Amino acid sequence: MEIFQKDPQTILFAILGGLIPTLFWLWFWLKHEDREEPEPAGLITISFIVGALMVIVAIWMEKASLGLVGGNDQARIILWSAIEELLKFFGISIVILGNKNLNQPIDYPVYFMTAALGFAAFENTLYLIDPISAEGALTGIFTGGLRFLGSTILHAISSAMIGSALGLSFYLKKHRKVYLLFGIIFAITLHSIFNFFIMKSSGENFLSVFGFLWVVTIINILVFEKLKRMAKYLPAQQ
Repeated sequence: MEIFQKDPQTILFAILGGLIPTLFWLWFWLKHEDREEPEPAGLITISFIVGALMVIVAIWMEKASLGLVGGNDQARIILWSAIEELLKFFGISIVILGNKNLNQPIDYPVYFMTAALGFAAFENTLYLIDPISAEGALTGIFTGGLRFLGSTILHAISSAMIGSALGLSFYLKKHRKVYLLFGIIFAITLHSIFNFFIMKSSGENFLSVFGFLWVVTIINILVFEKLKRMAKYLPAQQ
């Protein structure tokens, strides 16, 4: 792989630039959304690693899909967004399928966000290698800061939509697949919209794009609060 052809210092700075922001976000979300009944550290770690490994599959699938979309940027954005969201969903599903630790509605977005942050950590690391190699660590840190504000949050929140959909259907077995479908559609739509505007927008629209993302983040936080209230007032069994 091309990454191993870079000097060790560049790789180290890229790893730190990709890992530190995502670990901060993971700490933040776990501290504020999962503090009452924390999930096992081992399972959280596995979820993070599995999410990171999905990047390798995503790269392969996205390269393989180039022949399908040709030069159509809009189709490529939507297809790649779908690939990434479905892979994150598939990866975390393997980890949590039938797991007894998922005993509250809020647990679903917690695990989905953890896997998404693992995905973002590896993706950001790969993204930072060239800027750091070409222009030094300072430029890489600046680039990493922008991805900290944008791409990292995007992955976390879009996956959280799927987790929140499953959480909202925690006591609704008959409708769970419908909730899941809508969650996946919303996640892919958000991911596509963000990538489209980032690629197409000019500099003056930069703050508007990130403002839109933060509005969605706030909405997700409100949904998390509803999920936590559901655990207090509804039966403990599904």
